[in-house]
Amino acid sequence: MDKRTLWHASDDPNIEIFRPHRAPTALVDSEFVWAVDDAHVPAYWFPRDCPRATFWIGPNTREADIAWMNGVTRVHAIEWDWWDRFRAARICLYLMPAGSFELHSADAGYYVSRETVTPLARVEIDDLVRRHAESRVELRIVDELWPLWDRVVASTLEFSGIRLRNARPPATPSSSYALLPR
Repeated sequence: MDKRTLWHASDDPNIEIFRPHRAPTALVDSEFVWAVDDAHVPAYWFPRDCPRATFWIGPNTREADIAWMNGVTRVHAIEWDWWDRFRAARICLYLMPAGSFELHSADAGYYVSRETVTPLARVEIDDLVRRHAESRVELRIVDELWPLWDRVVASTLEFSGIRLRNARPPATPSSSYALLPR
């Protein structure tokens, strides 16, 4: 029996069926239904296009990087430009049946199915700030993500940057920023 709990996050509260498709940002030319595991779903407690830096302490995180976390184990950061949209957002988490899904990326917790999928349930999150607080995920609001992001990717923390192409361009272009597709 498969014990994985998989989710699909969306701002659409009316999805009854998920059909495989090629995501516009996909690096693979295949049609999938995407899902993410329990450990990584907090990175999707945001409006869809909101750029965010998410990072956490992992098994290989060095003491200096743990100290930099100031007593928390996970941080999510967004820019002030997104604050109002973040506060107003409602996110639906669709519980997906794990049977047809296969691991796509262990680091990101991504799973894919080539089959049409009917969700088992829907959980609506209407207060993203409260959800972060209740889950003990520190929420940081910054003027610009890039200085923080550069520090995170140079550390031994585990991380995921989502929709970073939508972040404000850096005052001083960084190596991380230069790697984004334009």
